[in-house]
Amino acid sequence: MAKISDKLAKVNDNYTVNIYDNGFMIEVAGRDHDDEWKASKVIVSSVDELIELVKEVSALPRND
Repeated sequence: MAKISDKLAKVNDNYTVNIYDNGFMIEVAGRDHDDEWKASKVIVSSVDELIELVKEVSALPRND
């Protein structure tokens, strides 16, 4: 499973979750490891995988 922290070093204080017929997508924006603005979209097939991504986003540093 893809990790948000592979793409983003800091995250904004909000994110979006879309529910599809066959899974979920979480979209998170923030800054990458080069301090550039980026958005990350990750698609997962189960709510358990989605919860793991939400936990990961919650643990990442926030943008100032």
